[in-house]
Amino acid sequence: MRPWLRAVVIIGLACCGDAIAQQVNEGQDAAEIKVVNAQQDQAIAERLKSITSAVAGLEAVEIGVRAGVVTLRGQVAHSQLRSDVSAIASRLEGVVHVQNQLQEETAVRSRLGPAAEKFGDMLSTAVRMLPLLMITVFVVAVFWLLGSWISRRGALLRRLGLSELATNLGMRFVRVLVTGIGVLIALELLDATTLVTAMLGVAGVIGIAVGLAFRNIVENYLAGVLLSTRNPFSIGDLVQLGSMTGNVVRLTSRDTVLMTPDGNHLRIPNSQIMTSPLTNFSRNPLRRFEFTVGVSVDLDLVEVRQLAIAILKDMPGILTEPRPRVLVHELGDSTVSLRLLAWIDQRSTDFLKARSEAIRLVKAAFDDAGVEMPEPTYRIHLSEKSPEMAPKIGTAATLPVPRRRAADPAAEIDVSTDDTIEQQLHDDLKYSDEENLLPKVLPATTVPAKAS
Repeated sequence: MRPWLRAVVIIGLACCGDAIAQQVNEGQDAAEIKVVNAQQDQAIAERLKSITSAVAGLEAVEIGVRAGVVTLRGQVAHSQLRSDVSAIASRLEGVVHVQNQLQEETAVRSRLGPAAEKFGDMLSTAVRMLPLLMITVFVVAVFWLLGSWISRRGALLRRLGLSELATNLGMRFVRVLVTGIGVLIALELLDATTLVTAMLGVAGVIGIAVGLAFRNIVENYLAGVLLSTRNPFSIGDLVQLGSMTGNVVRLTSRDTVLMTPDGNHLRIPNSQIMTSPLTNFSRNPLRRFEFTVGVSVDLDLVEVRQLAIAILKDMPGILTEPRPRVLVHELGDSTVSLRLLAWIDQRSTDFLKARSEAIRLVKAAFDDAGVEMPEPTYRIHLSEKSPEMAPKIGTAATLPVPRRRAADPAAEIDVSTDDTIEQQLHDDLKYSDEENLLPKVLPATTVPAKAS
């Protein structure tokens, strides 16, 4: 081997040996507790006794050392102290083995002693922190009063066009936000930043749980805020939601109350109104009605249409503009269906009455003019029956056909508005104390003239 290579190997081995020796020494230093001039059993016992006397809860531990074997006897408050004293004894220099014969105390007095000591420490800490606690309470109170004062100043939000419910919700949010800022400042003064993080985490979990538990209530409340802001209807408006129809009585934070045509109260959740098609019949005072009439296929449809239009034009309550219309709707086997359409002003004419009178007058005019309105024709095939059934069939076939009565031209035409529901709605608003997010003023056209 070359001389320079041999020198490198020797130097490397020397460095590795020093490093290994240094690691071993450091491990021994960390694993052992030096006993100065104490290599005998007596020195080990004295050193361990001085250590246990300095640790709370280990004062009564009995220590015995023989030939490097340490024996521990007595009682300790809990298992943690038992493990700690065993670990301390095993680290003493010269100890070969540790026999841990310590027992945990089960007396009530020994159990309550540490708890009372901790409680005393907490009480003394609270006394020392009393001035700081008073400052934090003062900070929270100031911010709470500030939030309450701001929450009573909702004029700005009302100027932005928000409804009463949206304004109240915004003011509550502001009050909670300002009070929460005060609580965070107080916790920061107490150096409880860890508690703040824990509280925020707990608040998030509680918020999710509450949101899932009260999802329907929250949805209805938020829908009420949006409805009060958008104003899709007013008090007294006739609306239809699916198969439900009625006049709007009130809007609450949870549901909308309608008065049905038969005078009953119908409550619909606000969330259902927000997610369903809504028809408002009162926003446009003009409304069109229609009905269908079947006439004979042998008639001149132009003349029949002109007759029907003339009847509708002469009828009280029917608007001349938009003008009435008669359309050929469908051609059947024995009849032609005509579709009659006319417009009314709901402020002065009742929709149902006008449609009813229009049907009556058109039928009377068709009867007087000889316009045939044939009934549906059915073809019946009879199979062979027993002789007992023949008389019954013959008797049924010879039933007399009822004769049509002539129209009474002197009959009174009544198309005036029906104020029955409006009167009941007005009385309900007058005497009910339930909250109403809609303006409590009925339109002038819907307040009955004879109502007090």
